[in-house]
Amino acid sequence: MINCMDFFNTYVMGSVQMLTGFHFFVRFLKKDGKPLQYLLFAMFGIVIMITTPGGSMAEFAAYALALTGSGVLLCHADQKSAALYAALVIEIMQLSYGIVNSLLGILYPYMVSFDQTAVGIVFMAAGNMAALLLAAFCYHMAYRYFSCDETIKKQYILMILIPVLLLFFIGEYISTVIYGNLNVTNDKRIIICPGHGQILAVQLLELASLFCILFAYKKMLENFRLSTELTLLEQEEHFLNRYVEEARARYEKTKSFRHDIKNHMTVVRELLENGKAEEALAYIGDMKTITEALSFSCHTNHPVADVLLGNKLGIARGMGIEVSCSVSLPYPCLIRDMDFGILLSNALDNAICACKKAGHGSGRYIHVTGYRQGDFVFLEIENSVREKVTFRKGTGLKNVKAVVEKYHGAVSIKTENHTFILSMLLIIPQHSESIPQQIG
Repeated sequence: MINCMDFFNTYVMGSVQMLTGFHFFVRFLKKDGKPLQYLLFAMFGIVIMITTPGGSMAEFAAYALALTGSGVLLCHADQKSAALYAALVIEIMQLSYGIVNSLLGILYPYMVSFDQTAVGIVFMAAGNMAALLLAAFCYHMAYRYFSCDETIKKQYILMILIPVLLLFFIGEYISTVIYGNLNVTNDKRIIICPGHGQILAVQLLELASLFCILFAYKKMLENFRLSTELTLLEQEEHFLNRYVEEARARYEKTKSFRHDIKNHMTVVRELLENGKAEEALAYIGDMKTITEALSFSCHTNHPVADVLLGNKLGIARGMGIEVSCSVSLPYPCLIRDMDFGILLSNALDNAICACKKAGHGSGRYIHVTGYRQGDFVFLEIENSVREKVTFRKGTGLKNVKAVVEKYHGAVSIKTENHTFILSMLLIIPQHSESIPQQIG
């Protein structure tokens, strides 16, 4: 009977415990668990239970490695994210079992009048069920209210991983050192522990501390996201002001030209009537120069892109940089004008800066390409760079990535020899309601 209970408690409930943790581990990673993945992890779990002592640090370490490895190899997750959520899953499971064991320890002395074998079976079954339910509840709460967006920079994961590991080792210290030293027996040889209440209070504080850490971490990441949004809003305001100034200047020039067009036509007609065809052609040529000054150097079918490309590429030409532009954008469409402005302005600013650092001389260039293909918009900026350049993803490219992710697209960056290529793919929304008002 005892052997059957040990087998059930160790292997059956141990497998259920590990698979429960793995299920929520996959959810934390925002992946879809497949039956084959559960089967493979169950096999890992059985090997761990056979080869390591139950409840030991070696078992916990093997379980953590199995979760992390499964997250990376089976779920194709990031290593840091897998390590964090593995530690979180083990910590919650450990605290859940510790809290239930403390509660059962408080109740056990009151069961001395009952059959101890029956009490042991009931306590084992009820304890396992209660601990699994408490762990599942904590997993659900952590997933629903405290799970973080994986697009946030993963270097901040260490800020939460270290406190979680600290709580884990504190719990292990309590269960293996303090818990073991407090076990005593009464005159009827019944095991009692006068410190169960204090241990339960410490474990509840550990669980509360864990959720406080998760809450603080989520708030910190929200602050980073809000800071990114604020930077984008500032860029939008700056770009809008420049666009308004450019539009106002062109409007004034156009207004002046329209005011004088009648006089120009009168002069051309009189020159032709007097047989001065060459003078008339020269005059028309001067008018053509004026009209070209009123038009944009790049014609993309998108007014905002025309203004921005004309301005940025004009600056590049003035610096002696060879430029070319072959862009055709959809207009109107549900991609915001300001977002096109953020993409092009940041990308072109980086390209101009890279060409400037390359020094003076031939070989400096900026090529801009863009087109629509179905529901996709593709933009690519290629520019020359120095022979030895250290690439760092600054604020400009971070903003580009944030805008692209807003439209569920992708960013590709390539550096080959003396060439830097930034490619952006955006998905045109089908409904305005599906567009976030801000990044995030």
